[in-house]
Amino acid sequence: MVLGLAGQAGALARGEASARELVEASLESIGRQESLGAFRVVRAEAARREAVEADKRLAAGERLPLLGVPVAVKDDTDVAGETTPFAVAGDHRPAARDGEVVRKLRAAGAIIVGKTTTCELGLWPFSESPGFGAARNPWNPEYTPGGSSGGSAAAVAAGMVAGAVGSDGAGSIRIPAAWTGLVGIKPQRGRVSAHPHTDPFNGLTVWGPLARNVADAALLLDVLSGSHREDVYRLDPSATPFAEAARREPGRLRVAVSFRTAFGVSGKLDPEIRGAVERVARRLTGLGHKVFPADPDYGLVGLGLIPRGTAGVAEWLDSIPGARPERRTEVEARIGRTVGRRLLPLAKRMDPYLRRRVGRIFQVADVVLTPTTARPPLKVGAFDGKGYRETQSGVAAACPYAWTWNVLGWPGINVPAGFTGHGLPIGAQLLGHDSDEATLISLAAQLEAAEGWAERRPRELSSPLR
Repeated sequence: MVLGLAGQAGALARGEASARELVEASLESIGRQESLGAFRVVRAEAARREAVEADKRLAAGERLPLLGVPVAVKDDTDVAGETTPFAVAGDHRPAARDGEVVRKLRAAGAIIVGKTTTCELGLWPFSESPGFGAARNPWNPEYTPGGSSGGSAAAVAAGMVAGAVGSDGAGSIRIPAAWTGLVGIKPQRGRVSAHPHTDPFNGLTVWGPLARNVADAALLLDVLSGSHREDVYRLDPSATPFAEAARREPGRLRVAVSFRTAFGVSGKLDPEIRGAVERVARRLTGLGHKVFPADPDYGLVGLGLIPRGTAGVAEWLDSIPGARPERRTEVEARIGRTVGRRLLPLAKRMDPYLRRRVGRIFQVADVVLTPTTARPPLKVGAFDGKGYRETQSGVAAACPYAWTWNVLGWPGINVPAGFTGHGLPIGAQLLGHDSDEATLISLAAQLEAAEGWAERRPRELSSPLR
């Protein structure tokens, strides 16, 4: 039997496994599949020490949601004693304290086995950089697992950990989830604190879970949820746990199916991806939902993305002592310093207008179903040596569907939608209205029960506790 996050926590609580066994299984899997490049750093000895302590706490009767369970975090997240380069070469110093995401994981009893590979400042839908290597897709290592949370996705898909944390500023959780066959949740803006970053990428970026099934993703989101008093965007706690939403029937929902993008490039959608999303739509119809074609009216939503993103890149890059980024990263930062910062106040003032305009879709629908990406996974190294403009246009064509919900700040979930003829995963997005993660989670769980995607795994998986 292959165990997920909840399964591992249950086995530990019942005494059927020890934290030391789970951590050793995780570390063995990481080492055996090192060529996938999922981890930038592995905390082997620290994780072993923490497992011994977790076993003592379990033996004493202590129970926490993830006590003794190994997990991973993306390398944009502070772990005390480790550097946080975010894939940019520089004069990095170890973090003095855990970021809020890691603090919450530790408070739930989780053991951080390592920090996962990404691209420079999360800019691209691949997880490669000159200084920190490339993450590869467990379904086919010639291809990327996506980005920028590709290392986290590869670690979960390959069975190195049962759950991992990523961040999503323009699809960076949902895209790698789509390309590795996982569930990836982009929460509502303000749901998960990224402190010490109080307004990461000016409201675009949120942290959230990657897991093999909806129940595990919901459990991890419950653990991560909560605002810090210094956060720019803060939310009240959810009225009910998201894990409960994963066990609840969604009722009959209105689902709008849309293939249109904000820049009108739907004609470039890969036909296999269109077919996969149409199949999911038919499945939802069979489950009793009202499914129909309808497009959100995106308007000038792009004006909310570019200033936020470029100014955010400039801010993060300028905070790194001795930063030595790729040329294309520096170009993005220069745009942020010269144009992005000037237009940022306008971008934020547009928020209410954009939310009203795009939100009209929820007068007729409860959920929007779209492709997560327009193209299947890209080859590793597809953009090596490419300049800023060529990289930007190439990745925009491959991934035009996810970023709009980052501008709006609303929640979205990637769900597995099948495979290409070459055996590479395809994803579909369930997109929701303001703070309505619960509806998306309930619908995704119902879809999972019908589709059975949690049982589909790359062939490398062999450890019984994962």
